[in-house]
Amino acid sequence: MPKRTIRYILVAVAAILFSLPAMAQDEAYGAYSPYSMYGIGDISKFGTAYNQSMGGIGIATRDKRNINILNPAAVTERDPQSFMLDFSLAQGNRYYAQGDMRSSNNTFNINNVIISFPVWKSLAMYAGVSPYSNLGYKVSTWESDPVITSQTGAILHTVQGYGGLTKAFIGGGFSPFKGFSLGGEMQYIFGNIHKDNTFSMSVSSFRSIKSGYTMGLNAFTGKVGFQYAFPVSNKASAVIGATYLFAADLKGDVDRFEVQTISSINDSTPSPRTFSQRLGKKEVRLAGEMGIGAALKGGDKWIAEVNYLRSDWTSTGMDKVAGFANVGNAVFSATKAQSIRAGMSYVPNRNDIRYDWKRVTYRAGTYWDQAYCAIDGRSLCAFGLTFGATIPVFQLYNGLTLGVDIGQRGFLDGSMLRERYVNFHIGLNVHDIWFIKQRYD
Repeated sequence: MPKRTIRYILVAVAAILFSLPAMAQDEAYGAYSPYSMYGIGDISKFGTAYNQSMGGIGIATRDKRNINILNPAAVTERDPQSFMLDFSLAQGNRYYAQGDMRSSNNTFNINNVIISFPVWKSLAMYAGVSPYSNLGYKVSTWESDPVITSQTGAILHTVQGYGGLTKAFIGGGFSPFKGFSLGGEMQYIFGNIHKDNTFSMSVSSFRSIKSGYTMGLNAFTGKVGFQYAFPVSNKASAVIGATYLFAADLKGDVDRFEVQTISSINDSTPSPRTFSQRLGKKEVRLAGEMGIGAALKGGDKWIAEVNYLRSDWTSTGMDKVAGFANVGNAVFSATKAQSIRAGMSYVPNRNDIRYDWKRVTYRAGTYWDQAYCAIDGRSLCAFGLTFGATIPVFQLYNGLTLGVDIGQRGFLDGSMLRERYVNFHIGLNVHDIWFIKQRYD
């Protein structure tokens, strides 16, 4: 094995170990949105910068130059002795509007660390970590009822949350016969979520109250998928694919706390009260998900793909169990989540030796997502456009991917909050060849 490959492996292992605590940190915003206060927060859109720049497609993607984790069967599309590492970062910019109020926020986070390698003939594997869900919000309002404030003085009500869940995964795939691939993936989901509500009284004789929930959660689940590729002409081929993610019980502790304080210096502060609850079997679940996709490829020059995903959260308990369901006065109901995604890529001339820009792969996509939570009976939907490019770096399939996601969630309609965002993705794909005997070192 070449020395540089050994260095790549050591760098990959170090990056994964570094990313685990970085992704699972408690008091940091991996993402920020008032809509993340419901359930376990915003479910991440999975995939590398390569997937994200094409609208999030990947169920029917077969590309030997990039790691595709959206379908475990895709790992078989590779050069027989190729080792690959993908590391990507995400930077988010969000702008909020509701009535005459305006606000904005920026975040920066690790998106994924993944390694992929061959095992034997048509068998290959991959492993990595990526965010599963993110919680980040802080909303404050003043009590507007004059009858109440005339007796208590001004009251500031604040709801805040942070944390999220991280997904560690390992998967593999094999090709039993030409054109057909099967794959499977094991996932361990873990992390901490903190939500609290605070009533701050301006009159010192009244107690200010802070209460909320701290949850340490984990779950095991799995995913299976297949892909079938077949020619449709001398210059084009098609790929169909499907995936299924199994539902999983959330385990862990839900701790409810309550703290009362008095502004006056002469008064003592009562000790916080804590009530612990261990989640029972099937009390709160992560929903399963079904996905299908179809792609058309023009050799090594272009690809176009469409995906559809659907998951049913109505019976998961997210809107019924304390800690998940209640956040201040907010009301939400778990519903069916679904997504339609389309994307394409094009490279003018991958082997051009004169013009570098002709070897750049250009990508674009679009999507429509419906979240797993409905607010006051109204579905929460997002739509957007994505653009990106992969710039070849040095030799082999090494590349730097730059992508942008421009979209909107919610509408400026009555009590609904409109959220517009511009998210940037930066991904580095490292490629090397294993088990090649070198004549010179």
